[in-house]
Amino acid sequence: MLTCKHTTRLLSEALDRPLSGRERLALRLHLVFCRGCRAFRQQIDFLRRASRAFTGHDDRAP
Repeated sequence: MLTCKHTTRLLSEALDRPLSGRERLALRLHLVFCRGCRAFRQQIDFLRRASRAFTGHDDRAP
């Protein structure tokens, strides 16, 4: 099982690179049990959407 420190690092790395299947599985498992890391993921998602909206870059665009 991942620690919270490792989980937050992986969540940040996932913004820059695709995670391996093992990393995704471990991350998913940790997030099921850890409210703090789920909140961190929501904050990262919010910041990513806000910064893309500010710059006019859309994730959904091809």
